[in-house]
Amino acid sequence: MSYLEITGLTVAFPRSPAPVLRDIDLHVARGEFVSVIGHSGCGKSTMLNVVAGLLKPSQGGAVLEGKEVNGPGPDRAVVFQNHSLLPWLTCAENIRLAVDQTLSKTMSRAERAAWVMENLALVRMTAAADKRPNEISGGMKQRIGIARALAMKPKVLLMDEPFGALDALTRAHLQDQVMQIHAALGMTTMMITHDVDEAVLLSDRIVMLTNGPNAQIGEILPVTLARPRDRLALAEHPDFVHARRAVLEFLHARHANPALKAA
Repeated sequence: MSYLEITGLTVAFPRSPAPVLRDIDLHVARGEFVSVIGHSGCGKSTMLNVVAGLLKPSQGGAVLEGKEVNGPGPDRAVVFQNHSLLPWLTCAENIRLAVDQTLSKTMSRAERAAWVMENLALVRMTAAADKRPNEISGGMKQRIGIARALAMKPKVLLMDEPFGALDALTRAHLQDQVMQIHAALGMTTMMITHDVDEAVLLSDRIVMLTNGPNAQIGEILPVTLARPRDRLALAEHPDFVHARRAVLEFLHARHANPALKAA
């Protein structure tokens, strides 16, 4: 049995003539990093929201460690493109709020305080512990969002285009940091992305969705690059180039944007 199983997943909305997603089957192993990629409107975020328990499927569903996902829970933490930090709390307090809500029964007050600082250190944000969100940059806010998710000790980390709003340099730094965190913690991760290079760099497998509506899994590409990965060393690595080409060929040759086809 897989660690995370998505089986027969179909999601339809009342005002849509066709389902957004249809008959999605995906099995994710413990500790695996899976990216989901596809054109806008293919249901990537919809799939993630079902796994997060934020959206009820029309048919099928998700199972985590043998337990059906039927609502949000601390075993699944979500990092959105928008950091969603509470502006009146400090960075440490934003993390502490999540920790208190999920770990108060298993950790003492002192242990929770230490755990908050440990997660701040994990994303290299200890110096910003007492700052409020409006006092730090966008990339720093996203680091706090990642730390908050990790501090919940989730079984699965779900990321919905977490670096999409960041500049290229900040994006690269956070990608490297996510790779280091994944290597250190071995946390099962599902990431939604539009960025082909990002998907190849970070993932063990890339799930490519066909165009919506009625989007399905068109292809799953294993990424065979050894870990740890260095973006500069991989830039001209034949396996990196091959994987990148395979995803681009799927997206732009076999499943081009419908709007472009109609033009």
